Amino acid sequence: MPTYAIGDLQGCHAEFVALLDTLSFDPRRDRLWLAGDLVNRGPGSLDCLREVHALGDAASVVLGNHDLHLLAVARGAVSAKRSDTLAAILEAPDRSSLLDWLQAQPLWVDDGSASDRRTLMVHAGLLPVWSLSQAHERAREVEAVLRSEGAGAFLDVMHGNAPERWQDDLEGNDRLRAIVNAFTRMRFVAADGTLDFKAKEGLDSAPGGYAPWFTYPRQDDPRIVFGHWAALQGQIPGARVRAEALDTGCVWGGTLTALDLDLDLDSGRRISVPCRAPQ
Repeated sequence: MPTYAIGDLQGCHAEFVALLDTLSFDPRRDRLWLAGDLVNRGPGSLDCLREVHALGDAASVVLGNHDLHLLAVARGAVSAKRSDTLAAILEAPDRSSLLDWLQAQPLWVDDGSASDRRTLMVHAGLLPVWSLSQAHERAREVEAVLRSEGAGAFLDVMHGNAPERWQDDLEGNDRLRAIVNAFTRMRFVAADGTLDFKAKEGLDSAPGGYAPWFTYPRQDDPRIVFGHWAALQGQIPGARVRAEALDTGCVWGGTLTALDLDLDLDSGRRISVPCRAPQ
């Protein structure tokens, strides 16, 4: 029963289908982890949502920043951006069931192991100042709100950069927003846990005093599967944690990549399909 992890789909439905075909993926036998950002930018966001939703228990998904943006737009919390490709979802007859399903997805998926060496998946990364147990608990805080009657009120105020630095005594919406930003928007972080939201390119774009989150050592040793950072092209030089970068920029003309999670970090097999056409 192979388990494959796939990076950001971002509406690249044709490539998603091609990758599943290349893997000979069978939902009756195999399992799929999807690292968030199922939608937006690409031309097939609605088809991606429908495809993943139809996989049922064969697919495990974490929420990415574009998925949360879709929920906020759909619930009227923010306006769509000119670059968004979400209209087909918002106008679809099955809109409600798809959005309700998406809103129930977690920020964190793991292999069920209690070990500090567990394999886990998040969209952007794991904040270095959090232990595994703290990170897991904080993911559950946001998930509980998104699945509650208070979800709409939080989506109304979810967008924003403040607070930029995590503090344990944060409360209310500030706390929830900081958790969401760490799990879904993080790239560069300072040693005290302050996030930078401006630099989005490669490693050489790090602002002074900031470094990629995966270059900070951890006391625990999880295997961290993540997406979000297309400019890395799946490479994480200087990493001081066991991590796998899966966003290889399909929506920007790159590739869509799957990783065979049943193999160890050194021998993990990557399978990619090219973008069908530059976006």
